[in-house]
Amino acid sequence: MSLLEQTDTANRGMPVDEFTVSVVIPCLNEEENIEACVTQALEAMERAGIDGEVVVADNASEDRSAELATAAGARVVSEPRRGYGSAYLAGFAAARGKYIVMGDADLTYDFNEIPKFVKHLDDGAELVMGDRMDNIQPGAMPWLHRYVGNPVLSGILNFFFKTGISDAHCGMRALRRDVLPRLDLRTTGMEFASEMVIRAGKENLRISEFPIDYHPRGGESKLNTWSDGWRHLRFLLVHSPTHLFVAPGAILAGLGLLVSLISLLQIDLFGREWQLHTMIAGALLTIVGTQIVALGLCAHAYGAYFMGEKDPWFDRMRDRFRLEHGLVLGGVIATVGFIVAAVIVGQWIADGAGQLSEERTAIAATMLIIVGVQVFFSSFLLSILGLRRRDS
Repeated sequence: MSLLEQTDTANRGMPVDEFTVSVVIPCLNEEENIEACVTQALEAMERAGIDGEVVVADNASEDRSAELATAAGARVVSEPRRGYGSAYLAGFAAARGKYIVMGDADLTYDFNEIPKFVKHLDDGAELVMGDRMDNIQPGAMPWLHRYVGNPVLSGILNFFFKTGISDAHCGMRALRRDVLPRLDLRTTGMEFASEMVIRAGKENLRISEFPIDYHPRGGESKLNTWSDGWRHLRFLLVHSPTHLFVAPGAILAGLGLLVSLISLLQIDLFGREWQLHTMIAGALLTIVGTQIVALGLCAHAYGAYFMGEKDPWFDRMRDRFRLEHGLVLGGVIATVGFIVAAVIVGQWIADGAGQLSEERTAIAATMLIIVGVQVFFSSFLLSILGLRRRDS
């Protein structure tokens, strides 16, 4: 079965529950640890009287991981396409439990915590996260990950998406299998962990969290600090067009307008009058900022219309502003610019077509024309993207 087919099965064609819990463990060359992980999970569920299974998603291991997992009592499914997310998607597609508990195959997580995760799900949570940060055993997490990487990435995720999760990248978590269609998980790499939390936040799932221990791993780590960290950060940014485009663009445009007005009106600031070069800088900031805002709005539209993402901010904006509003706004701005430019040219001709003395005003007119054109045609592009919504 292909990854796309597995994803579709996991997210849409949900099989009937055969177990209370499916423990899904992604595995890549973990022959040193996988047997102990499977045994621990099965024994934890047996002691708690939980009807469950262990599904090991073997990610094209080159050692005896799959053989050892099967011997320990797991059901092994194969996913030849490498990637943390790829393995989990394959495991989710094969899971037959009402609940899914996720955990790594490196002995960093204690599968004896499974009953606690089940209790939170029984109490109504739809996603349950472990929180490692106050219970990290000596040597379990590098200093850079513990005090920089994880706090920074979790902080950015919470700032962007308001999830309120203390440890957004904890690998031990649990969810109800019937929420998978709403999450519509797609990523294949380490950013899968962030995607799950982000989509859970956007879908307003009931999220619960409790502290767990984090132990030193057995064997060699497969985490690449810089490349995996960048993939997480990149994923956070591209899924938040407001913070990546709209907010920075609006700040640049606003700052550019302020600088342009100070120069144009010849206002003394910091004990000096700002001249032509300041006007050029202000115009540049305004034009660039306007374009970035337009890109952000198009990114919001793409997410809403093509990816089916919930976007309350964009929905409110779309309800208040139509194509005609953008066309009128862009047309007015450009027209003002053309009028100012025409007055300058007329004055220049009247003065005998000599030296142009209205440089700052000419730059302001050019800026208005460019911004007006940007707004005008960006409004058309947003309307074209919106055809997807009306045609679907």
